Amino acid sequence: MSNDAVYAAGLLNRALDPATQPPEIQAFLQAEWTMLRETITDEVRVIDIGCGTGRHLLTLQNRLGLGLGVDYERSYVAEAGRRAPHHVHFVAGDATAVPARGVFDFAVCLTNTWGTMSDKAGVLREMRRVAPKPGTRLLSVYAPASVPPRREWYSRLGHPVVRETNEYLESDRGFRSEHFDEDRLRSFVGDCLIRPLTAIAYAVMF
Repeated sequence: MSNDAVYAAGLLNRALDPATQPPEIQAFLQAEWTMLRETITDEVRVIDIGCGTGRHLLTLQNRLGLGLGVDYERSYVAEAGRRAPHHVHFVAGDATAVPARGVFDFAVCLTNTWGTMSDKAGVLREMRRVAPKPGTRLLSVYAPASVPPRREWYSRLGHPVVRETNEYLESDRGFRSEHFDEDRLRSFVGDCLIRPLTAIAYAVMF
């Protein structure tokens, strides 16, 4: 199965259940939320690429002037749209050809979503297009130290890891999730600010 097929089968909803998450994963997700709340201030325009069921934009809705979530999985987009206020919108689309012409104050791609995407350069290009000001594009990605808790997490989700390299984990059903050291991040992103989000992940601002 491809990553697309795994997500379509509902992996995201199961993964967001705290009961499935090892403590290290819970701590990372909490740190990510803290970072996001510190970054997103009142009345800004935010696009979330790979938004899933819209949890980031929906939680931050009172701070947004406009929110747009983009995800290829139509069932997730439909679920998010049913809960969205008038100024937050969700559309199905390709992260390498984002269906938006306007300019946003921030473009985000969070919770290692970028680390599951095949055309990483294409996603970065689109993030730069929709949020052209440097320092307004934000990724969160796994570090190499994330491998043990992710192995445990994926096993709990019914996706035991059968292949591990210096760059990714792959499950028995074909789900593939990458991790990055700082050198590898800079080889993709170029000039950027990298800071830890707990011991197992990084925030990348570019």
